[in-house]
Amino acid sequence: MAIYIDQDTRVLVQGITGRQGSFHTAQMLEYGTKIVGGVSPGKGGQVVEGVPVFDSTFEALEKQSAEASILFMPAPFAKDAALEALDAGLKILVLIPESIALHDAMEIMSYARQNDAVVVGPNTFGLISSGSSKIGIMPHRYFIPGPVGVVSRSGTLCYEIVGNLTENKIGTTTVVGLGGDRVVGLHFIDVLKKFETDPATEAVILVGEIGGSSEEEAAAYISASMSKPVVAYLAGRSAPPGKRMGHAGAIIERGRGTFDSKVKALSEAGVKVADLPTAISPLIKAALGKA
Repeated sequence: MAIYIDQDTRVLVQGITGRQGSFHTAQMLEYGTKIVGGVSPGKGGQVVEGVPVFDSTFEALEKQSAEASILFMPAPFAKDAALEALDAGLKILVLIPESIALHDAMEIMSYARQNDAVVVGPNTFGLISSGSSKIGIMPHRYFIPGPVGVVSRSGTLCYEIVGNLTENKIGTTTVVGLGGDRVVGLHFIDVLKKFETDPATEAVILVGEIGGSSEEEAAAYISASMSKPVVAYLAGRSAPPGKRMGHAGAIIERGRGTFDSKVKALSEAGVKVADLPTAISPLIKAALGKA
């Protein structure tokens, strides 16, 4: 079983005719994702990687049914594309662009809530239900089916951790990239709730970083409501206060969001926090009873 997407999820690619859009369309198709159409204003009638291109999301949905869309375009154009997709009735939106303006991101999230839609990102690697469907830019050779759910604020750390799991013959159910911008659609608790009720997910990995309070909030939820074991890794141990470290969201402000405060909160919630990414696999093996 999977959360959010599965082998039947039908996907549109907005910005499909661009270099990134066309490249990752080919990669997603190779993994088995059901991409039914692309959207690129003024490019309707073209075909990219065997996928028909339409001038608008509305036109695409007149010809093809779809539930999800992934956006590849510069940040200044992301709001209009996202609102069009939501207005057309799509229920899952993956926002790849980084540094979407705060007021644009807030407007997207507000409209998504009004339309009961899920937004992944912005500044995300996407999400993947291993062995079934990939809506994102992750190197999919590392993502094999298994019993572990992963939710991460970091792309490269997530790839390293999942790659190490794969080397140890441990697969994943669904892997979700929350995104690194200040305003994002999904948060740790949203995804943890899904994993808690997913019968295929036996254990969860949480990949966090400094900045904000989402890890502390996740720790409170885990302590109160999670029955499944959770293992964590946090980036930013050596980050100086007040400095941006990689992501717009990775900023320590007024003593909040420090590495130590997050480790303390998670540890008190019963979460095993790994010192290194490579230490995750032994902890997960133990959690699964395979140590």
